[in-house]
Amino acid sequence: MSETLIRNGTIVSLDPDIGELEEGNLLIEDGEIVDIGHDVTTTASDATVIDASDHIVLPGFVDSHIHLAQTQVRGIAGDWSLMSEYFNHMLGNITGLYQPEDMYLGGLFGAFEKLYTGTTTALDWSYPNTLEHGERAVDALQDAGLRAVYTYGPPGDDAAKWWYDSDIGLPEENIRTLYDDTIRDDDRLSLALGLRGPDFCVDETARRDLELARDMDALATIHMGAAQWTSSQYNPDYQGFGVLEDMLGPDVNIAHGNHFTQDDIDHAVAEGASFSSTPEVEMQMGHGIPVTGKMLEAGGRPAWGVDVCSNVSGDMGSQMRIGLQVHRMLQNQDVLEEGEEVTDLEVTARDTLEMATIEGARALQLEDEIGTLTPGKRGDVILLDASDFMTAPSHSAVQTAVFQADTSHIDTVLVDGEIVKQDGHLQNPLVDEEFDRFVASGERLVAEAGLDL
Repeated sequence: MSETLIRNGTIVSLDPDIGELEEGNLLIEDGEIVDIGHDVTTTASDATVIDASDHIVLPGFVDSHIHLAQTQVRGIAGDWSLMSEYFNHMLGNITGLYQPEDMYLGGLFGAFEKLYTGTTTALDWSYPNTLEHGERAVDALQDAGLRAVYTYGPPGDDAAKWWYDSDIGLPEENIRTLYDDTIRDDDRLSLALGLRGPDFCVDETARRDLELARDMDALATIHMGAAQWTSSQYNPDYQGFGVLEDMLGPDVNIAHGNHFTQDDIDHAVAEGASFSSTPEVEMQMGHGIPVTGKMLEAGGRPAWGVDVCSNVSGDMGSQMRIGLQVHRMLQNQDVLEEGEEVTDLEVTARDTLEMATIEGARALQLEDEIGTLTPGKRGDVILLDASDFMTAPSHSAVQTAVFQADTSHIDTVLVDGEIVKQDGHLQNPLVDEEFDRFVASGERLVAEAGLDL
């Protein structure tokens, strides 16, 4: 039995029954949190002991929607819109150029960025051109040590075939083979299917793909309701969830959902479906106003995600802040336009922190394993330095974590109780060993794509 004791930290458990503990201790045995409290200790002579004095101890962040394979083409999409440049350049060009090793290298360093910035779990929405592409993408997640939901989406080799009014279903044989051979027996991995939904394929295909996900007991995650895909405001043929309306459930995750009506959001929340909002990318690329307000009105909350890492940083802290403050701005403006002064804020720092942790876990159907620091859950933990001139004095651990800290303050990260980042440095030797290949992969893809940057 291996034991890790984190001691003397300010523990923000996000578990309502445990709350916050000053100078608290947390014990992990064989990857599982077994105890939290002031008097928790270990008798194991070979236990790993981490001094968390002057640190905030948090559950690892959960990124509910990101395309990790785009990591080596960072810095190309910062001025792109969604329906023009992104669809044409990324889905219509670059993804078709990926070789299996490009999938591996992008996913590997995308996963490293996740771990370095405190994200211990991510849903990796992937466009594998072949089974081998998918295999190498999964290899990357395993080699990095990230907990992940690998999402097998439509291949990226032919946008006209797989998007718009596609009548071709997801490649079932490849998906089943990948799951059986590499995902099924890995405790840190689970499978999702990346559906196009009725926005980007014919109705029969949309239903058949969701039925396949359910047959495999896999999460179904769908890009829907952004830009003018199914916009009630801009599209006279708006049909909401269309043929999937009667198929929504807790195993369905909607990415974006900016333009669904309140009635549609109410229905989806009542059926248990989750929403992943990626506020920074959505604001830039023209998706529309994030779904946060409608989710809150419906009695739910979204999960945060990064989305396009060829465009923005993989840091979940940015999404916590941007998502929260955009929602506050919109609410405040409504009050001001009524001639009133803003006197209270509906959504709090704790709310946005929970959207980056336990709400992400719920969206990925992993809430029994991760998302809070709770005995019985996995030891996915981050330690944030609250002692330097940028974070001290920390009068509120939650507000410090959300508003003052940045990625430089995340000095220790554990996944399943295993230390993957310590004293500010990733522990995986592949960071150095594969770096040159990673850079070369990105340079080749951008050159072959013929982008004018």
